[in-house]
Parts: sequence; C-alpha cells; structure tokens
Amino acid sequence: MSLPFPEHPLRYAVAQELHVRTFEPVRAPVAVSHFAYQCGERGTGANVAHLLRLLEHFGVDAPPPAEVGQYFFVDLGDWRLRWERHTEFVTYGFSRALSPERAAAHPFADEPLAGLPPEWLAAMPGQVVAAVQLVLESEQMPERSPADLMTIFAGNPVIGAEVAGGAGLAWSDLRIHDDGFGRMLLRDRGLTDAQAGRLVKRVLDLNTYRAMTLLGLPAARDAAAALSDAERRLADVAARMGRANGGEPGAAVAAPTSERALLRELTDVAAEVESVAARTASRFDATVAYHQVVQQRLQQLRQERIQGLPTFTEFLEVRLAPAVSTCRATARRQESLADRAARMTALLRARVEVRLQEQNRSLLDSMARRAKLQLRLQETVEGLSVVAISYYGVGLVGYLLKGIAAAGVPLDTGVGTAAALPLVLLGVWLGLKRTKERLQRDEER
Repeated sequence: MSLPFPEHPLRYAVAQELHVRTFEPVRAPVAVSHFAYQCGERGTGANVAHLLRLLEHFGVDAPPPAEVGQYFFVDLGDWRLRWERHTEFVTYGFSRALSPERAAAHPFADEPLAGLPPEWLAAMPGQVVAAVQLVLESEQMPERSPADLMTIFAGNPVIGAEVAGGAGLAWSDLRIHDDGFGRMLLRDRGLTDAQAGRLVKRVLDLNTYRAMTLLGLPAARDAAAALSDAERRLADVAARMGRANGGEPGAAVAAPTSERALLRELTDVAAEVESVAARTASRFDATVAYHQVVQQRLQQLRQERIQGLPTFTEFLEVRLAPAVSTCRATARRQESLADRAARMTALLRARVEVRLQEQNRSLLDSMARRAKLQLRLQETVEGLSVVAISYYGVGLVGYLLKGIAAAGVPLDTGVGTAAALPLVLLGVWLGLKRTKERLQRDEER
C-alpha cells in the first residue's frame, strides 16, 4: 500500500522491537524445558540454521532464514517451541501440556528433553549456560506441604514467594540437579492465561539472566591476580623513579640508560593492564546490564513472603550484589591502574626529555667553544697567511728590481724592496679579506 507520506526505513523495525520479548498465554498444568546457550554476538546465521534443522527433523515447514528474526514460535507436535535470539545467547523453550495426575505425582519426573534428537543437541553452536525445568500447576491440585517441596527439590533449601500479587506461588532451589537442569515450580491461584504466560516468561528470564550475570565473577577473579601483579610492578617502578630523582649529579651520563629501562618496564605493565581490560571490559559491562534486568524481573514478580521461606529477591540479591560489586570494583581498578601507568609514563618521558635537553645544551655549549677556538685559529692562520704570501711577494719584487738594475737602470734594489713591502702586505691583506667576504655572502645565500 502506498502511503501519502515518506517513511523512515527503520519505522517497522523499531515498532516490531516492542514485541520481540513478548509472551504466549499458557494454561496450567504445563511443563517447560528451557535452556540458554551462549554463542557470542556473531553467528546469527549458524543459530538460525540450527533452528531450521530442528524444524526439518519434526517435518515442520521452515520459513526462509531472513524471516526468522529475533524470536520464533512453532508447534512440534507434543511440544510448543519458543526460540529467542539475544545479544550473546539464544534460548529454546519447549512447553507441553502436563496431566494433573503426572504433575501431582512428581512434576519433574519426566525427561526434560525427551523426543529431541541427541545429535541436534550435541551440535549446538555454543555452550549451555542455563537450563531449567518449569512446571505450572493448576489451582485444583492439592496444596504442597513443606515435606512435598523437600522431596521435589531433593532435600535442598527451598526459596519461594507469592507472586503476581498473590495470584500465584513460586518455589525453587536454584540448583542444578542430576539431570543437568534446575527446577522451578509454579502454582496457579487464579491466574488468567495471559497472566500465567507473563509469569512463566518472567521466571524463565530471571533464571537465564542471573546465570549470565554471574559469568563476570570468574573473569573478575582471574583479572584480580594479573592486576595485583601489575600494581606491585608499578609500585616498584615508582620507588625506583624516586631513588633516581635523588641520584648524584655525576650520574647524569648513566641515568638515560636506567630511565629507558624504567620506561620499557612501564610500557610492559601498561600493555598488560590494557590486555586484561580488553578481555574483561565487555564482560563486566554485560554483568551490570544483566543484573539490572534481574532486578527488573524480580520487581515485576510482585512477591509477597511465604512464612518460613526467603523470597527470590532476598536470596538473589545477597549473592548477586557482591558479584556485581566485585566486577565493578575490578573494572574501576583496571581504569585506575591504566591511568597510573599513563601518568608515570608521561612523568618518565618528561624526565628523559629534560635529560636530553640538558645534554643537547651541553653539546651546543661545547660546539660554541670549539667554534670560537676555530675562529681564533682561523684568524691566526689568516695573519700567518698574510705574512707568508707577503714574504713570497716581496721576494718576487726583489727579483724584479734586481733584473731591472742588471739591465743598466740605476736603481737601489734594497730601497726598492723595502718600499714595496708595505704595498705588498696591504694588497695581500685586502685580497684575503675580499675573498673571505665573498665566501661568507655565498654561504648566506
């Protein structure tokens, strides 16, 4: 349809973005097997191709890869699949109806991924970072006693709360069980299908994002060792720089070599700090962002305490907040070390430049003294040159006068030679002076 106004090329894309993280209405009882695998920010084509291979296995008509987008819903017979592509991970959610009898006996007794091809699971283009079985019970089922919960969660301490303003209950132990999945049990206490769908999605998001949040903690611990070593080396270089400042003046010749060594070591430390920051900066930023999503999901659950059980907010914040604080502190520590290394490098470079300027000034003074000495020597040589040239010139004049006297001209050669001496000296001096001036003008041009 042709519109009567020009459209921005991203108008439909930004409108569709509002519905990317939507939910599907569900009706209890239902079981969901949900897992997220980290695949990095690239490889969207590989993830879509992997999804399409699963659809082909179940004989479902697959859409063109370009039409898959960021999320995808499809029926696979007994399963209902929800696929989502996030920035650095992909989630698969397989939901199926659960019989009340089966749910009452043991809600997590079934194999989480029964019916999925093992070779497809093994070929995932990434690594699973979160996997959970979720069961939503109907309100007609008998109430769960503390003993039932202890059995369901294998004797682990249980976390729980009333959610959705009291319209639902949620329990979990947030542990990985023998089947490789965590367990979350929800109970419908008057939820509409839409409310149940929102609740299921928020709880699944909560499990995924809390796992993604904690991925930054091992990176922070690994970085701490490298940063401690960098701090020690920086302190050692600073101490050596302080000792070098108090050195004897006579050590000026050897100082540049020592400063070059310090500068090289500072450069190595700065490179090491930058290398650690390059490996961890994006992880720490992601940790902070994921933690904000966890807090948002916890708030959206609208929890109320169940007597005797910690709420999800209480349990997660006690454990997530220190991890996030550690990542933030490590990031600040990296920035501080990088700044300190940069300041020390700039200070050391300034010292090296001052030393070089002092050496250049000494060299220029020495060259000036040598130039003065050469000028004096040159003036002395010029005086000697005038005497020497004049000596030979007067000798030539004497030979000339003797020849004239021998030809019969009455001439006193001694008097003539003496009279010619001042004229020869003056001529030689003027000639050398003009030659010197001409050479200087040529040099200036």
